[in-house]
Amino acid sequence: MTTTNGSNEAIPTLQLLDPEGHRVTTRGTKGYRDRAADLTAEDLRGMYRDMVLTRRFDEEATSLQRQGELALYAPSRGQEAAQVGSAYALRPQDYVFPSYREHGVLQVRGVDTVDRLRFFRGSDHGGWDPNEHNANVYTVVIGAHTLHATGYAMGVQRDGTPLDKHDGTAVVTYFGDGATSQGDVNEAMVYAAVNQAPVVFFLQNNQWAISEPTTRQTRTPLYRRGEGFGMPSLRVDGNDVLAVYAATQEALERARAGEGPSFIEAFTYRMGAHTTSDDPTRYRTTDQEEVWRRRDPIDRLVALLRAEGELDDEFVVEVQTAADELGVRLRSGVRALDGGAPVSTFDDVYATPHGIVASERAWYEAYEAGDPPAEQYAIAETAQGGAR
Repeated sequence: MTTTNGSNEAIPTLQLLDPEGHRVTTRGTKGYRDRAADLTAEDLRGMYRDMVLTRRFDEEATSLQRQGELALYAPSRGQEAAQVGSAYALRPQDYVFPSYREHGVLQVRGVDTVDRLRFFRGSDHGGWDPNEHNANVYTVVIGAHTLHATGYAMGVQRDGTPLDKHDGTAVVTYFGDGATSQGDVNEAMVYAAVNQAPVVFFLQNNQWAISEPTTRQTRTPLYRRGEGFGMPSLRVDGNDVLAVYAATQEALERARAGEGPSFIEAFTYRMGAHTTSDDPTRYRTTDQEEVWRRRDPIDRLVALLRAEGELDDEFVVEVQTAADELGVRLRSGVRALDGGAPVSTFDDVYATPHGIVASERAWYEAYEAGDPPAEQYAIAETAQGGAR
C-alpha cells in the first residue's frame, strides 16, 4: 500500500488488511503476514471486543464532559486499531508511556475505566498506580513523556526490572503528529538512539495537531524523522489492526534483543474533535470525514471476522452487552468521584520522604486547623494577595 502527503509523493505504508476487510498479500510483507498469522481467532475477537469497548468508553466520556461531569476530554474515535493493535503486541513486563488519548492502550492493559477519567474530572493528579499495569499516567504536556520513556528505557537497559524473565523489557511511548515538532520528542530520540535504549516511539499520525494539518508541520513523511536519528522506521496503516500488531511486535522484539529504538508512524485519522473544547467543523470538511468513516478500523476487522466465519451474532450481542454495562458503570462511577481531602495534594510528590514537602504539608494542616505558624501565615497571606 502507498499513501501520499501534501505533495502527492507516494509513501510506502504497511497494510495487511484493506478497508473492505480482505487480507493483503503485497510483495515484501511476508514477515509481517507471518506475525499476523500467529493471531488466533480468539485473539482477533479479543481485539474486536477491546476496540468496541474503547469506542463506547470514548462516547460515554464525551457525553459526560458535555453534561459538565468532566472538565475536558480527548476523544480517540477512529484510532482504536492503532492503539489496540499495538497494545496486543506488548508483554506483561513492557512499560507504556501514553500521552492523553491512548484509551485503547489502557483498555488492553487493564486500567479501570473510572480511573482513566479521574484526571479529566480533576479529582486526581493521575488516576491509577502506574506500576500496577506497567502503564504511566496520562501526560498533557505535549511530548514531555517521551523523555520519561527514554529515561525509563535507559534504566531498564542498565538495571533490568523485577518482571524480567528471559527476554527483557521494552518500553513504548505514544504521541501525535503535532508532538513531533516539539523539542522534547527530538531530544528523547537523540538520547534513545545514542544509548541504544529499548524504546519504541509510536506516532499516531491522526493528521491534525488541533486545527493544523500535517502538511503544515512537515515537508517529508513523519516516519523519516526516525531514520534521521538512526532508528529503523516504518509507516503502517493505522486503521489496520493486523499491520499495527505485526509492526509493533517486531519493534518490541528488536528492543528486547538489545538492538535499540524504533520509530513507527501509524497513519490514521481523528474522527472526532481534538478535545471537547475543539470544533473540527471550522477547519475540515464533511467530505473528508466521510472518506475516513468508510475506513473505520472496527468495521474493517468485523468484515474480516465475518468473512472467515469467526464472528457470530451471539458474540456481537455479548460484546454489546459488555459495552452497555461499561457505560452504566462509567456514568455512575465518575459522578461519584470527588477530589478527596485537599491535603492529599502533598501525597506522591516524591518517591521518598522530602523535607520541604513535609514542612509544607505540616503548615497546610495547621492552616486548615486554624493555627498556622505566624511567620508562615504572613508569607502565605502575601502570596495570596492578603497583605495590603
